[in-house]
Amino acid sequence: MNSTIRLVGISGSLRKKSYNTILLNAVKELLPAEVTLELLSIDGLPLYNGDFDIPDVTQRPAAVVDFRNGLEHADGLIIVSPEYNYSIPGGLKNAIDWASRGTDSPIIQKPVALMGVTPGLWGTVRMQLAFQPVFQALGMQQTKPEILVSQAKAKFDTEGKLTDEDTRKLIIKQLLSLKEQIIKMRS
Repeated sequence: MNSTIRLVGISGSLRKKSYNTILLNAVKELLPAEVTLELLSIDGLPLYNGDFDIPDVTQRPAAVVDFRNGLEHADGLIIVSPEYNYSIPGGLKNAIDWASRGTDSPIIQKPVALMGVTPGLWGTVRMQLAFQPVFQALGMQQTKPEILVSQAKAKFDTEGKLTDEDTRKLIIKQLLSLKEQIIKMRS
């Protein structure tokens, strides 16, 4: 059995200079040993259409097939997302809907680490709460601790490097927890 743990990371923001995408990129340098991270984009996914999930449909849209293939061999997920209107951004929820549907879903029962960044004070707490019923419905176990990064401008330098040591320590703790959870699931 391969001992390397393969994670897939998804940013819930489509903005090019999103703090959430910047944080997801920062996670790469904090990964534990024997853990890899591949980033998948949700940009370009069409709106979810249930007509593609009926039993006699043999072809989903190409962008959806590529996205689902990227998730298929992942041992776990890292989702880093902003909060829109006190909830999950529509583009991210759309991606989760595409990935979760059908008997061949690549995300059912996968461990997941959830993080969020905001320039304000709340740290995406409501988005993270909105994910709880989604994770429950999909049998996904969220790792702890939660990562709620508030006041983003004070946590990153001008080049986008995560400079806040407390946040870095929490992310390392969460990533180690995710790794342990995956190892337990494998045995």
